[in-house]
Amino acid sequence: MVRAPTLAQATLQSPFPIDYTEAGAGEVVLLIHGSLCDYRYWRWQIPQLGESYRVAAASLRGCWPRAGTHPDPGYGIATHAEDMIALARALGEGRPVHVLGHSRGAQVAVELALRAPEYCKTLTLADPGFRFAHEAPTPVFYTPAVALLEKGEVDAAAEQFIDTVNGAGTWRKMVGWFKQMVRDNAATLLSQVLEANRPVHLEEIRRIQCPVLLLGGSDSPARYGTRQDQLQAALPHARREVIRLAAHGMNLANPRAFNRACLAFFGATG
Repeated sequence: MVRAPTLAQATLQSPFPIDYTEAGAGEVVLLIHGSLCDYRYWRWQIPQLGESYRVAAASLRGCWPRAGTHPDPGYGIATHAEDMIALARALGEGRPVHVLGHSRGAQVAVELALRAPEYCKTLTLADPGFRFAHEAPTPVFYTPAVALLEKGEVDAAAEQFIDTVNGAGTWRKMVGWFKQMVRDNAATLLSQVLEANRPVHLEEIRRIQCPVLLLGGSDSPARYGTRQDQLQAALPHARREVIRLAAHGMNLANPRAFNRACLAFFGATG
């Protein structure tokens, strides 16, 4: 019987306090969460991945447990990427790490890979939702949620956001810990909307040389699949897998399949 790795909480103090939880030993896997989340989002990944790797899940700047005040113009992809570079450098002790980003966290992960390729051993992008530079800006789907937040209607805002990215009725069916995590981070949308439609340039994506894994939920909204289509065209060497019986929150809906895909990818590039 495999003993589950011991979980630990820690804080990196440079250049801004970065709270993270970690478990395991060996090569480092850095997990980067998406919107309305924090390091608690990875509760089903840390124990299993931690049996083979040193897994660290960070809470991005401005998220719980240091939520701060929003809107905050300093809350952005570039700032978060620099923070994650600092964490990758510290945890890896100068060696590259496996970087995994989900949803908005995938854009942070891409930025990390472009800014500091020397710290990125592999790059896993789970349902990235960013706009590409050659595409026209689109209406921000969570504008109604922002309006509700401004009126203090946190749960209604959370429901609008979660049901849009994962399917109608998702919020109502979510378990208590997940709902509390979303409530704790709901105000970040007031900052996130300030850089909505921030583009990713395909010519920069083509510079990525490390192994890449694209993960999508079989039931995710179609727009996430179109992001992966374009990434795969720009990165012919990228692997792509679909997590069955799961939508956008694939790592929670089908953690066994999600973890298995990640472990196989990390192992193949070890």
